Amino acid sequence: MPETAHQTAPEAILFDLDGTFADTAPDLGAALNRLRADLDLNPMPQSALRPFVSQGVRGMLYAGLNMRPEHPDYLPFYQRFLIHYQQALCVDTRLFDGIDKLVDELEKNGIAWGIVTNKSQRFTLPLMESLGYARRAACIVSGDSSPRAKPHASPMRLACALADCEAQRTFFVGDDRRDILAGQAAGMVTIAAAYGYLGDSGPVEHWGADHRVDHVGEIAALTRIS
Repeated sequence: MPETAHQTAPEAILFDLDGTFADTAPDLGAALNRLRADLDLNPMPQSALRPFVSQGVRGMLYAGLNMRPEHPDYLPFYQRFLIHYQQALCVDTRLFDGIDKLVDELEKNGIAWGIVTNKSQRFTLPLMESLGYARRAACIVSGDSSPRAKPHASPMRLACALADCEAQRTFFVGDDRRDILAGQAAGMVTIAAAYGYLGDSGPVEHWGADHRVDHVGEIAALTRIS
């Protein structure tokens, strides 16, 4: 993992949502199991579903129904999954340990923070409202907020415009390799959240992030506020 000379305190720190800022796996897994119940299938354990959360609906349908996008019934099942999820969006979802304290410290030190996720806006905004952080974020960029989603740089640039910060003075934290690629494409300092879901991106050490953190508490040290 490269520990490069990013020694200046950031203007802003941006977070991926699922698997980095909030642990959404319980509610996504519950939606998948309700879909399985529709088909008279037994529920799957959360431990079996959790690693696929970073891949979104695609990952959940593969994990729970062995269904890939080329399957002829993929689209209707995709839509059915989203209906189940939207009906119980924030039941067991929680912030990762330490996120609340970190956000308090960032705000106290005048460092803007925000969310950049590939989750659709119709889920992102209500979820952030339910968690109590929607009005505190300097920006919330969803998968359909810009023409291209991560790993493209487009949503990252939009986030910087909304948060009024320079990409080179911004840190991006994510638990999937595409987060690191998106941050790099925009010229940001990248932080791999090894405490998250990690998806199917291979070993976190191979993502090329500037930093790796195993706990949320380590992020503060990188921003020089601890």
